Amino acid sequence: MNNSSRTSGNLKLHEHKILPAIYAFVMIVGLGGNGLGLKSLLQKWKSLGYINVFLLNLGIANFLFLPTLPFLTAYYFMDSKWIFGEVFCKITRFCFNLNLYGSIGFLTCISVNRYLAIVHPMRMMGRITVTNSVTISALVWLLVSVQSLPDIFFSKISPNKTEKCYHTTSKEYVEDYLKYSVGWTLTGFVMPLLILLGCYGHVTLVLCHANTIKEEVKKTVLKLLFILCLLFLVCYIPYHIFKNLSLYSRVLSKQGKCPDWDEGVFGAHQISRGIVCLNSVLTPLVYLHVKDFPTRFQQLLQRTRQIFNWPKSRSGRIPVTQSDKV
Repeated sequence: MNNSSRTSGNLKLHEHKILPAIYAFVMIVGLGGNGLGLKSLLQKWKSLGYINVFLLNLGIANFLFLPTLPFLTAYYFMDSKWIFGEVFCKITRFCFNLNLYGSIGFLTCISVNRYLAIVHPMRMMGRITVTNSVTISALVWLLVSVQSLPDIFFSKISPNKTEKCYHTTSKEYVEDYLKYSVGWTLTGFVMPLLILLGCYGHVTLVLCHANTIKEEVKKTVLKLLFILCLLFLVCYIPYHIFKNLSLYSRVLSKQGKCPDWDEGVFGAHQISRGIVCLNSVLTPLVYLHVKDFPTRFQQLLQRTRQIFNWPKSRSGRIPVTQSDKV
């Protein structure tokens, strides 16, 4: 089964109607949301402390992808006819990957940061500075770029001149791309996911067993952690599952085998591609527009110190360090 037959019938609804509609929505709302998010970040720069470096890079990752959406929207509205050349096709796909895995990377950094601040406050004190955050951010960009770079060397335009701009690669190289995609999924998504779940799971246990933290503060933080995990799972897990299943189905089709689940997986993959783009809309809203979160988080850190019997100053107050500004 070739790609042209895969998109026949009802499948065209996914690729040529639903997907460009989601792209248009993300472009409009994402630009406004990220603009307001960065404005809020600048206003709260001092109160957020060194965690603002990760938030800033999260916003940059979103802005790298959003300007490419008008071209992708036009592409799918024109029945998958790419008129902008292979070089720009690769650029748009590369920007998508930088946004996706950059967002995952910086969400993971923020998760580890909060985990250390709540569960290991003594180790946190004075260990992480703005300079360290900048260094970590640079390493994240480097790792994401190295992971995404091989994608550029795969063919994105079909040799039979069908004017397609492939999200993965053309039929000729699909076997090699499947191997690359599976490895990329493990290092770029599964490992960060396990780190995030481990961090937030431990934080949840600490908060649930902490008697010195006010219930209101507990509920606020736990609610936010739940939302973050839910968004992470909804946006990223379906995309990676159906992307690899779709590639595997193309490999089987190339070998003359037509799996019964091919059309269902292809349609689900198209929808998941739209859903994963919503992270450009949701992440700034979660991290920058949660009411009074910086203040509540500082209160939580102060309460956490009491759990670990932190020494007090002579005035009887709990010493305030840079980690209070997380």
